Parts: sequence; structure tokens; C-alpha cells
Amino acid sequence: MDNVTHTLFALTLARTPLGRAGRGTTAALVLASNAPDIDIVAAARGATSYMTWHRGPTHGSLGIAGLGVASAGLVWIGRRIIDRRAMGREAAPHRAPDASFGMLIAISMIGVLLHVLMDLATSYGTRLLSPFDWHWFAGDWLPIVDVYLLMILVAGLVSAEVLKVSKASTASRRSLAAITLMLMAANYGVRAVAHHQALAQAPRLFGPLLPQPCDPGAPTPAIEYWPRGGVTTSESGKPCLIEIAAVPTFLSPFRWRMIAHLSNGYDLHELDVLDARLQRPAEPGEAFWRRSVRYPNQWTASTFAAAATRTARGFLGFARFPAARSFVDPSGVATVRWVDMRFAAGLLSFAPGQRDADRLTVLVRMGPDGRVLDEAFSR
Repeated sequence: MDNVTHTLFALTLARTPLGRAGRGTTAALVLASNAPDIDIVAAARGATSYMTWHRGPTHGSLGIAGLGVASAGLVWIGRRIIDRRAMGREAAPHRAPDASFGMLIAISMIGVLLHVLMDLATSYGTRLLSPFDWHWFAGDWLPIVDVYLLMILVAGLVSAEVLKVSKASTASRRSLAAITLMLMAANYGVRAVAHHQALAQAPRLFGPLLPQPCDPGAPTPAIEYWPRGGVTTSESGKPCLIEIAAVPTFLSPFRWRMIAHLSNGYDLHELDVLDARLQRPAEPGEAFWRRSVRYPNQWTASTFAAAATRTARGFLGFARFPAARSFVDPSGVATVRWVDMRFAAGLLSFAPGQRDADRLTVLVRMGPDGRVLDEAFSR
């Protein structure tokens, strides 16, 4: 989730009973709600370093505890500095009592924890158990930036300021905060239901393009995670289905990008769960699957060699659906490119120039002797 949303959510929480804990709680909530993204400092060493550490330990149990204490400490120190500078001046009337250091720690840990949970609900995901387990986890309900969540939070805060100016009661302002949180919960609920429906409609959407599962007995996980183990090839050697994912789109909570991960590539399709055709029995000649887009995933000897480079390892540790393509030119130089299918919405666009517009890719070039000539992230 973006930091604007995290900040607005923290300000909304400060208008709930959490805000009664005392002076400093609003600052603690805002600081703690953004603290896990301090891992952006890893970007100073380049994109590979950032991708390796982003949403890692700062988003795990140690991060929740450590950043909670650090946020509380900064607020405590900042409050003392402000009080020292104000010493000798006339005390502010009706100033709220200071929150204790222990209360600031508790409030800050809540802020960090809610940041992690909000990230967990997105399709980008988070490494919830790091540094003890580096698997990624994702709910796939929301995009990184949810415009509806932003609108709910902004509307709630603006309305709270209007009530404050009109000198409405404190109870009225707190009731507004509760309504804002209820609308947020409703947004999450609608997206969760739509996500479930999208996955249920996937077999009909892909139709005959969808092969049999590679592992028919594999249980459906309660929450998506990667990298996954298990069977990724069929006994017959034919293409098989590893998994299906429904990734949220930016504007509509009812429109999803469906990704069928096959043993030899990916099938992509866009789905609107409100499409009336999917609510009735199929008619003769009806073929949603004809608009599916196939993207190959070809692992050659050059691909495996390129995967050992630092840039490729960083990308493959992050990518949920990495698709590889490679070629060797007449001089023997091998070029390998990976794309994460979560960020390849342009492949479903038929507009000129859009099919490559939004792809985050990694490119590795290797000489005939196996020496790495170039490795970089690119768009």
C-alpha cells in the first residue's frame, strides 16, 4: 500500500479511542504507520538491493517490535524537546496529558502491525515471516494504490475537519471515524468477495486452454504465497496447470487480471465478475478463451546460467510469476529477459505501443564464454 494511504489511515485511527491515550499518540501512529517502508534506504545501493530487502525484516515480527519501540522513542524525544523549548511560556489551555512511554510503544506497534496487514492484502504482497522465513504472502484483494480506499479516507478526514470548524461534539467526530473504518471494511469485503468469484469463474473463462493440474491433490492455500514447491510438470510431459491467480486492476474492484500459470508459460485474461454472460449457462459458440493471451516461459541453458547473476537472483526472489525468454545471436551472445506477469497488463492491450509499456523486466547478456556482459532492470 502507498504511504499516502498509510498516513491517512493513521490520522483516521487517531480520531478513534486510540487517540485518547494522551499527547503524542497521533504522531506515534503516523510515524509507525510509515516506519516499515524505511527499507527504501536499500535503494541507495541500487534496484537489486532494494528488491532484495523491500518488505523484508521491517515487515516481519522483529520489525513490528523494533520499529514500534523506535517510533515511540522518537515521539518521546521529540515531545521532550518541544516541551523544553516551550518552558517558561504560558502553558497551553486544556492540553491533553502526555501519553506514557509504554503507551506510545503499544500505539506504535499497532501502527506498524496495521501497515503490514494492509500490505498483506495487496497483490504485491509482503514477507510476513522474515527474517525467519523469506516467503512472500499476498491476499490479492487490492492493488498497490486503491483509489476507493483513498477517497474514503480523504472524505472522512475532510468531514472531520468540517465538524471541528462547526464545533460539533467530540462524540460526533469519533462516530465519523467509526463510519470511515466501516466503509474501509466494506471496501475490503467487496474486493474479497469479487476475488473469490473471479477464481471460481476462471475455468469457464480459459475453457479448453486450461490443461489439467500438475498436482491434482494439491490443497488450495488460504493465502497466496511464493515461491512454491510441489509438482510443476506432468507425468506425460504435456503442459499442466500449476496455479491460477486473480490480480486486482487499478480502477474497478470487479475487474481482475487472471493469470493461469502453466508448466511452459502463462495464459492471461481480463475478467469482469459482473459480466452477465458469466452468470448464466454457456451458449453454443460462446468462447471467452479466444481472447486469452499466451506468454511463454522458456528456460534454456542460457537462462539457468543468467539466473545465477546478482540482478537475476534479486528479481527472481521477488517475482511471483517470472517468465523467461532468451535468444542467442550469430556472434554467440545470449540475451535472457524475465518479466513478472503481475506487472504485464500491457500484454492484454491491443492499443499500439501499450503491450510493452508497463513491464518491469530484467535483462542479462552473456558472452559465448559464459562471461556476463550486462545485467540490469529495465522497462
